[in-house]
Amino acid sequence: MITRRPIKEANQLIVGVIASPADLRFAVTMHQPPDLFELRLDHLCGMLDPLQRKMSILSGRRGDTRRGEPAPVIITARDPREGGANNLSFQQRLDLLLRFLPYAKYLDVELRSARGFKSLLERARKQNVRRILSFHDFKSTPSPRSLRTRGASAKAHGADIFKVATRTDTPAELARLVDFVMNKGVDLSVSAMGIGRLGSISRLLLASYGSVLNYGSLGRAQAEGQLRKVSRAPIVSGLPPLEILRSALRR
Repeated sequence: MITRRPIKEANQLIVGVIASPADLRFAVTMHQPPDLFELRLDHLCGMLDPLQRKMSILSGRRGDTRRGEPAPVIITARDPREGGANNLSFQQRLDLLLRFLPYAKYLDVELRSARGFKSLLERARKQNVRRILSFHDFKSTPSPRSLRTRGASAKAHGADIFKVATRTDTPAELARLVDFVMNKGVDLSVSAMGIGRLGSISRLLLASYGSVLNYGSLGRAQAEGQLRKVSRAPIVSGLPPLEILRSALRR
């Protein structure tokens, strides 16, 4: 029988995705930014010098202006097979991630790339950068058993968080994703979200069941069902992350 577990609100974070020059311009002017920014380096690879110059500003926006401290960002350079832009090679992605690793609080690479990025993941560990291993399926949601197998593999590769993004066009697909989050079968934090027709509602539902990283766009959505213009602004009223996501859904 499936039982609902209590949510640890303090462990749930709101993530704003920076995937364009417009997103970056908006991010550095936010008075109430989200908990974290995700830098989609595969989308931003044509503006690396301006991006690097903005890193200290992003850090200062979070109240940490000390030289050398990491900005509150997740860095990722997505594999083209899992939705990455610009058809980047393995070496191009590695170069991007190494360049921005000194600024990162989290590093996100695909579970399928974990072996190839073994030395990068070890470097991240030594630099106290938390490691996200992710899995994306844009066609369907695999069975909970299949997702549990992937979660166990992510744990074995040293992940701090296993991130899952799958197609949720039907209630059955969404139910499989919820089943996995509630019965993940491994001692590992999970971030889960749906893509597609039920994508928006899936993000609210999965946050209510404890998804630790909850993503939204800063401007134009990068995935179908992604919540738009997320921020921590409602926190001034004492609202938990779930209410912040509901606010984004109403926009």
